[in-house]
Amino acid sequence: MAQAWKCSGLRWSADGPVLVWDGGRRSALTWGKRVAFGVTEGGARTCVGARGHACPVSAAVPGRSTGARCEECARLDRAHSVAADTIADDPRPYHVYLAWFGPGMVKVGITAEERGSARLLEQGAVCFSWLGVGPLMAARRTEELLRAALRVPDRIPYAEKRAVRAALPETAADRAREVAELYERAVALPAWPESLVPEPLRVVDHVEVFGLADVPVAIGGVSELVAGGAVGGELVAAAGPDLHLATGGGVVVLDTRLMAGWALVPATGDELTVPVRQFKEAAGVQDGLF
Repeated sequence: MAQAWKCSGLRWSADGPVLVWDGGRRSALTWGKRVAFGVTEGGARTCVGARGHACPVSAAVPGRSTGARCEECARLDRAHSVAADTIADDPRPYHVYLAWFGPGMVKVGITAEERGSARLLEQGAVCFSWLGVGPLMAARRTEELLRAALRVPDRIPYAEKRAVRAALPETAADRAREVAELYERAVALPAWPESLVPEPLRVVDHVEVFGLADVPVAIGGVSELVAGGAVGGELVAAAGPDLHLATGGGVVVLDTRLMAGWALVPATGDELTVPVRQFKEAAGVQDGLF
């Protein structure tokens, strides 16, 4: 029997997307690469634990959960998290950014300055611009200012991001327009924290990085993995945690977060024997995963 591996998630490096496996093994992903794996027969999906520690009870988790954690481990993981707003004393400087995912879909967020644009790649931002940089609490106050004054959300569900990828404008200038307009409105607001240093508008476009140009419209997305199921196809694009996979039946999107917690083995075919949710407007939606 082939050795089983557990996936730790998709990471973005300077060279593109990389699948990371428990134990530190990495699989670089390039366009045109065939990606195929199977879920072990009779296996079950178990909690991935929290903050580097295994789940003490190896609790079962639902196949459709993108967090892959039981309730207790999820609570522990968020107990000391900037994303969960449970840290107020992080001394590192933070960037405030505007991220655009498609027409009418812009969010505000923060990320540690030392991480560069990694957070934007992880979220699948089609383009973005920095707004400013400063202490964590100043960045948080600026984020809240934009939410309250301009009604800019700080969270956008991945399903909504995928749904608009088919409607991306063709040129980088058109894709940057909404970010530029919102940037001008944001910097004109009064009451910006004095400790936040403004950043000039510079829109960074990720369409080429993600491989989204001229990618066929996705027909659906994997809704969950199942014991004994298999996924296989040719990688045509990737954005955030998503891999766009060309199969015999069309491009299908796989959220790699669904892989965590399963024991996976290499596969040789190009089959897709896991549940797939058809997109309601597949004829006009560009999307995809591995």
